[in-house]
Amino acid sequence: MQMITAVIQPTKLATVRESLARQGITHITVLDAQGYARQRGQTATYRGVEYQVDLLRKIVIEAVIRDEALEPVLGILRDAALTGSEGQIGDGKIFVLPVVDAIRISDGTSGHGVADQIRTEDTK
Repeated sequence: MQMITAVIQPTKLATVRESLARQGITHITVLDAQGYARQRGQTATYRGVEYQVDLLRKIVIEAVIRDEALEPVLGILRDAALTGSEGQIGDGKIFVLPVVDAIRISDGTSGHGVADQIRTEDTK
């Protein structure tokens, strides 16, 4: 199992969710976040006064998936989160982390059965 953590633009959330849902990935966690990397914030104007916005709004999506679905899901995420035809600075990042185990709190089930029930053939 792998955990995918994708940091994306807030405007791309609906597109990413729809793209993942079409591939059978419905078990995701969505978080509101703030941060910056190469963007280094933005300059904004309020009532004629310029000020620096150091932290930009981002959305973090987390999903645990099976190993065999990793590459297709990464492709789906990248394509859906891309702004414009070639992308832009600030489109986000995708991180992949190994998951040693997962345990469902309600019934104690553990292992692959707790991860998203995606099958390899669903991602093709």
